[in-house]
Amino acid sequence: MSRLPTTTARLRVLRQSFSPCLLEGEVSAGSFQWSFRWAFDRGELSVEPSLGRALIQDALLRFLLQADYQLEAGGDYAFTVRASF
Repeated sequence: MSRLPTTTARLRVLRQSFSPCLLEGEVSAGSFQWSFRWAFDRGELSVEPSLGRALIQDALLRFLLQADYQLEAGGDYAFTVRASF
């Protein structure tokens, strides 16, 4: 059985605010780069631009939910996406 393709995504947290419960940052994978805003009190994630958004949005949300309390403004993080970019 062949292995699934993977890509390492890099995430940088630019801003974090506990009032209004918002995390903003940038994420890149392959040749794509996006900005994101996560309203963690509502679980709402917006990713821009739309080009390639479908490739990263679910994996990014899973990472944010898993690493929630470990993320800090100015921090750089990495996670694996099960797709080839």
